[in-house]
Amino acid sequence: MWIKDSTEVAPQTLQDGIRIRWLITDKDGAPNFAMRVIEIDPGVTFPPHTHPYEHEIYVLEGRGVLTNPEGDVGIMEPGKFVFVEPSAPHGYRNIGEETWRFICIIPLQK
Repeated sequence: MWIKDSTEVAPQTLQDGIRIRWLITDKDGAPNFAMRVIEIDPGVTFPPHTHPYEHEIYVLEGRGVLTNPEGDVGIMEPGKFVFVEPSAPHGYRNIGEETWRFICIIPLQK
């Protein structure tokens, strides 16, 4: 058991304006899930994509939209949470004036 600050974890760039911090992974001894924080800069879009696994998301700060190939699904802001089913096309767009940060939990890929 341990406690850390998320700022101790260096962000990795996914694309211009989008970063990911892998907070907890199998390297930390987690047997089932990975926890990460996604940071998306204002005006930046992460295009729809798919994965064969689910996502659980909780918004920490900022404001964005969950998208799919048909359009916007809904607004994501602090306190909102989202479930993305396995293989469901999903994307994100920051519609706020600050960095949009959310926790995203996924199953470990074994």
